Amino acid sequence: MARIVLDAIAHCYRGKARRMSDYALRPLNHVWDDGGAYALLGPSGCGKTTLLNVISGLITPSEGRIRFDDTDVTELPTQRRNIAQVFQFPVIYDTMTVGDNLAFPLRNRHLPEAQVRERVAEVAEMLDLSGDLNRRAKNLSADAKQKISLGRGLVRDDVAAILFDEPLTVIDPHVKWQLRRKLKEIHERLAPTLVYVTHDQNEALTFADRVVVMLDGQVLQVGTPVELFENPRHTFVGYFIGSPGINLIDCTLEGERAVFAGGSVALLPAQVRRVRERNVALKVGIRPRYLGVAAVPGVGTVAARVTDVEDLGTHRLVTLRLGDGGGELFAMVHEDAEVPAEMAHLSFPAERTKLFADELLVA
Repeated sequence: MARIVLDAIAHCYRGKARRMSDYALRPLNHVWDDGGAYALLGPSGCGKTTLLNVISGLITPSEGRIRFDDTDVTELPTQRRNIAQVFQFPVIYDTMTVGDNLAFPLRNRHLPEAQVRERVAEVAEMLDLSGDLNRRAKNLSADAKQKISLGRGLVRDDVAAILFDEPLTVIDPHVKWQLRRKLKEIHERLAPTLVYVTHDQNEALTFADRVVVMLDGQVLQVGTPVELFENPRHTFVGYFIGSPGINLIDCTLEGERAVFAGGSVALLPAQVRRVRERNVALKVGIRPRYLGVAAVPGVGTVAARVTDVEDLGTHRLVTLRLGDGGGELFAMVHEDAEVPAEMAHLSFPAERTKLFADELLVA
């Protein structure tokens, strides 16, 4: 496996970029550790597949260099990068058996047949394919075929990295959860370098050690699932991670308080001190799970009208509307908690309340 170094990598499909908006992949520098599990997460068109294809060699970047360990692979074709890639739709040989499909990458490299059989049996057991080794692949279900495709990516133990381009899109939701868990187990057991592209935050957060959140060709934040949830460095990260995402309210500063339509909340003094420019667009944010909801007013609470309560089993999702033309907020409360019928009083714990200036977190 390999340590992947992205050194000022950028790509423009139109030739030389004249402005940032021309880039499909904006300039970035990152180091992905040997044996790490990474997810590239973002909406369609954000640049995650372009970045994956730069790593695989399907695209030569317009700018920058890419290294596997100490080897510069920027100009090397895919076949010389020693990577395995699993695509959105199964890429298998229907006329071959499951066992022969799994064995193909090994036999193509002229490994001894005994070693091939041993490795195929090992990977088949990991993916629950042992009972299907002698079956023709064309007779299998779509999820079984994708298991074969995953197995072909895993069967070689000498690859620099295994790249996954939305491999579970066509899989039944229950089976999808099982395969994510299986991939996690395999990574813990074998520690390959994995890079996984998805637009599904559940896939990214349950699969990866570190998640790369992208938007408009730009990497906004790289972090663990906990870091992305608790400290989103950009409003988009706060919005995209979590269901529902972070509550965001346009505000201004008055002393150490964030003032908005319908009320104001206290901020940590350090947050206020770090807003050096006063002509920036400010927003205050809080996760729905940290927004307090009470029937009676308290010190520093903000009044809001309850517009909907949705029972989600383990908790209830409360939709609220701030007064004086304020915006809509969401709060997650325990299923046994009292929710006012009409007016609620909201508390914003200062240590959980985030301040953003021009969409970036004021740390």
